[in-house]
Amino acid sequence: MLVFAFAASDSILRAQENSSFEVVSENSELEQIVPESFYFAGLSGKTQRRNSAVAKLGEKRFIVAGLVDVSGYSTEISGVYEGFFITDSNVKFGKKKVKTGAYGFGFAKDGTVNLFDLSGKKIITVKTTRDDEMSRPRPLMMMSDKDGVKLFKGRDFVLVRPR
Repeated sequence: MLVFAFAASDSILRAQENSSFEVVSENSELEQIVPESFYFAGLSGKTQRRNSAVAKLGEKRFIVAGLVDVSGYSTEISGVYEGFFITDSNVKFGKKKVKTGAYGFGFAKDGTVNLFDLSGKKIITVKTTRDDEMSRPRPLMMMSDKDGVKLFKGRDFVLVRPR
């Protein structure tokens, strides 16, 4: 089970607000950070490591996202849930505030992405942006942006930034 421990002061939080995200590209660092599986709605699904991404905020703060093999999940869940989003800092996910924690996510065909708590309850829906200029979209990736990091599924993305 993945457990994060946190200790933050006002000065650390202010420093985070002025930091920028750095997408982690070293495979050895990714292997240390990305969990091998993820618990969601009573089941544990294996992480698709090739479809996982990590962004670093400051020294030891991370945002981790990855697709999960949902073949063992019911069609009711696997039709809406496709991966995990873990943050050890408060962030804005699109225009919505997200607290430190672990969440499930699913990109919908209607141009939105849903974030779920670990019980499977939908907690927010955010409109995505489409990047039709992207030449080689991947199933899941992150790209640095001047305002944060873009979390992509294919050509659709949501901007994640410090708050």
